[in-house]
Amino acid sequence: MFKRSAVSEGSAADLSTRARIRDAAIAVFGEQGFGVGVRAIAQAAGVSPGLVNHHFGSKDGLREACDDHVRELVRAAKMESMQRPSSATLLQQLAEIEEFAPAMAYLMRSMQAGGPLMVSFFEHMVEDIEQYLATGIASGAIRPPRDLKATARCLAYNHGGGMMLFLQHYEAAHPGPVDFRKALREYSDQMLLPMVEVYTHGLLANSMVYDTVLAQRQSAEQPPNT
Repeated sequence: MFKRSAVSEGSAADLSTRARIRDAAIAVFGEQGFGVGVRAIAQAAGVSPGLVNHHFGSKDGLREACDDHVRELVRAAKMESMQRPSSATLLQQLAEIEEFAPAMAYLMRSMQAGGPLMVSFFEHMVEDIEQYLATGIASGAIRPPRDLKATARCLAYNHGGGMMLFLQHYEAAHPGPVDFRKALREYSDQMLLPMVEVYTHGLLANSMVYDTVLAQRQSAEQPPNT
């Protein structure tokens, strides 16, 4: 699924330098957006601009590597919760939520930036969510939806859009450099319980809306009588 490994072949020093540049880029892109130049990223990583281009070829190549790494961070956390659903796993992830701040800031900037890289990033996210759901179904953590692919895309839009709107609102409401660690903690404090309640217990009192929409959809999909 990944375009390439998070690291490339080379010496141990090369691998360490590549990872340091990538992590610095994720932080800088998240704080300043994708308009920032390679020189600022190199300065944050403590390397020369030429070394950034040596490892990633171009700014777009660096961004692709950042995309892959951010997706893998999120994917690993989601897979853990789906493969081993437990109170202990959930509480540990909640306790460590601030550690995801650079990745979430980066994700927000990616959605703001748009363009082909953002589209590719989002489509890979949808694929990842399909895997989360399939894993959760296999482990018994999730009830099988009627249409796995459609549900994955719906969740990608709803969760991705919801978090991005929250972070953008937080940024607008807090002038100056944004503390994304604090923002992510506030997101968890405000959103997690009502979100989990809706997914666990549902919101609608009966199935009338679902039955009506499903019947309408099935009727529209049937070929006309000849």
